[in-house]
Amino acid sequence: MTAPKLFAKVPLDGLSPELLRAARWIEAHPREVALHSMRECARRAVLAPATLTRLSRALGFDGFEAIKSLCQESFAAQAGYAGRAEVLQASARHSEDWLSLLNETQHANTASVTGLNQPKQLEAAADAMLKARHIYFLGLRASHGLALYLHYTYGLLASNGVLVQGLGGTLSDQIGEMGPNDLLVAMSFAPYTRQTVDAVAQALEQGVDLMVLTDSALSPIARSAAHILLFRADSSSYFHSMVGALSLAEALAAAVAVRGGRKVLARLQSRQNRLDSEGAYWDKRNDKSASAGSSNSLIRR
Repeated sequence: MTAPKLFAKVPLDGLSPELLRAARWIEAHPREVALHSMRECARRAVLAPATLTRLSRALGFDGFEAIKSLCQESFAAQAGYAGRAEVLQASARHSEDWLSLLNETQHANTASVTGLNQPKQLEAAADAMLKARHIYFLGLRASHGLALYLHYTYGLLASNGVLVQGLGGTLSDQIGEMGPNDLLVAMSFAPYTRQTVDAVAQALEQGVDLMVLTDSALSPIARSAAHILLFRADSSSYFHSMVGALSLAEALAAAVAVRGGRKVLARLQSRQNRLDSEGAYWDKRNDKSASAGSSNSLIRR
């Protein structure tokens, strides 16, 4: 693991010999710093805990926890899912606040929807969806659930949505069916799924309009998109958070409902009537009637 750049603010030759030794130890052991308490790090470095506190302040940090956080970020980024999980385990051992930290991050991800996207962007995206001949929803791996959700909720409002699944290795075939006047709504976030990136490139070559839900304007699926909607996927857990992406999908579906006028209202009513006639949702009153009928039937027998 490569140590993060902790020592750029203060020249190392300006440190006392003891602080310099502490800095060199941190530089050589960022994994230990990421996973262990300050007291344990001091023990392993054969230093007094107060030395690490003084070093932190000499480097311009409020305390050792700031250095620890930088080491955790670096370790998690380089070690992947397993490294992130190891950092999570270490955090949980040292503090009971790990769940609160995760919750704070999730709240920030949700708030990112309004921070990164203007209402006019969502409305323009909704208009594009309502105008398209067909809308294809594409999300693979972790983003597949997001695509499924958006396809389902949009399907309550309009009938031109198609979920791209690529079953049996047919992803390229499904993309090949798209053409001008169609809209591909693609979803992905770092690390970006290669199949999604390739599918987007194929669709663009075929003249398909592109809308993306992603975590960065520099995302490889966003480069030629007509509509770019952003979310944050930060997490203190082992896997990226889907909370911001789901919040964005909900906002987009709501924008379609706002912009769809009477046509989406008629569609919604039609779908509601069908669901009611099929008994799709459990109803307490009907359940009581069914139970009473079963009881009477048993008595008659």
